[in-house]
Amino acid sequence: MQRWQSSSSATETAVEVDDQLELPQLRSLTRTGTPLRMLILGAPGAGKGTQSSRVRESFGITAISSGDVLRRNIAEQTMAGQKAAAAVASGLLVSDDIIVDLIRTELDKITGSWLLDGFPRNIAQAQALDTMLAAGNQPLNAVVNLQVSESVILQRVVERYVHVRSGRVYNLTYNPPKTPGIDDVTGERLEHRPDDNPESFRRRLEQYHKLTEPLLEYYDKSGVLTSFAGDTSDAIFPQFYAFLDQRFN
Repeated sequence: MQRWQSSSSATETAVEVDDQLELPQLRSLTRTGTPLRMLILGAPGAGKGTQSSRVRESFGITAISSGDVLRRNIAEQTMAGQKAAAAVASGLLVSDDIIVDLIRTELDKITGSWLLDGFPRNIAQAQALDTMLAAGNQPLNAVVNLQVSESVILQRVVERYVHVRSGRVYNLTYNPPKTPGIDDVTGERLEHRPDDNPESFRRRLEQYHKLTEPLLEYYDKSGVLTSFAGDTSDAIFPQFYAFLDQRFN
């Protein structure tokens, strides 16, 4: 396993995104001629969505959020979305089969490099993804794990507000909305999740570790796992950028 430590401001400056990068070239193939097929893992509140957005903007890689995919299919009332909505309405977890089908549909639309955020969440999903990719002879070639201290994540979660329909996330300290309580894009109200509190977060974190530690071991044994450590998105992204820059240039 490779481990990249938190960067200084000087290092961040050295790897700032160059607006002149040839994004169409980066979007399709790495320097080895193979599309990048990558997962991003991390605890709730670790900043997976933020890092995914930055990677998409900097490298033109297609970023897929399993949460966004699920919400969209429920809203559009697709067959899988209707099954997922029924599970949610019954207070049940959406089954692995439904999630895998949704992800398969999304990946079938992509011909170049992609990044998956929020999937897989357990070994069964990981094995299903491997089987899916192996059928097309397109195995994963990178898994990134974000390491952020739990005290920092807790503070983020407590101050987190969400635009439910789009999945946009705000934080009162480092990414506040322009108007308190209002989404910048739609003008609709933001919501603070009822379980975004210290007690609920600690339970979610325990569940995350229970499910994800075996995942990290699984991908480490496959030789595709890399971890980036830092307590802010600005500390982690230069490491992420340097990692991808080596793949593409």
